Amino acid sequence: MSKKTIYLIRHSRPVLADAQRRFIGQTNLPLSEEGMIQAKALGRFFKDKNIEAIYCSDLLRSHDTAMEIGAQNNIRVQIISAFREIDLGRWEGETFSEIARCYPDEFKARGQDIGYFRPPGGESFIDLSKRVLPIFEKIIRLEHQSVVIVGHAGVNRMILCNLLNIQMKNMFKINQNYGGINIIQGKISDLRLKTLNMLLETVKE
Repeated sequence: MSKKTIYLIRHSRPVLADAQRRFIGQTNLPLSEEGMIQAKALGRFFKDKNIEAIYCSDLLRSHDTAMEIGAQNNIRVQIISAFREIDLGRWEGETFSEIARCYPDEFKARGQDIGYFRPPGGESFIDLSKRVLPIFEKIIRLEHQSVVIVGHAGVNRMILCNLLNIQMKNMFKINQNYGGINIIQGKISDLRLKTLNMLLETVKE
């Protein structure tokens, strides 16, 4: 079986309310002006990569990044709702400091059990992994040899943790910047990470 190349990307920078750290999972944010510049740079990057398929989530920041790549490379974008970012329930949009102040026990519990903790009305990272990994496995078994997946930080970390056999508690050691490109290559039975979180010059923060 021939070698496959999967370009796993985090979407470009979205519109953010401010510079504070917030719980942003399935909040549907559009791309910022800077994010659109990043998306266009990604589109140019893939012009000589012989991409055969592009997948993204149905959230605007993933979809619009993928659409720019697709437009520049004349490839139809396929939307996969399972690639949505983690659902943070009632914590969505709140700042870390506000959650730590209002829900100190829950905030501490999340830090102690990052894989299995579910915020009220939301998902755990284990839940996220269970919906992301099956569709990723399905995609890599299709006939395409070179594909782009425009994911989210949490989504990408689930795929990379599984690929690299990294424990869930260490997931945040895997940097995933806006517009960062991870390159995964190999046969289906022996996929390996070749490049982690590569940033294009116009993508660097």
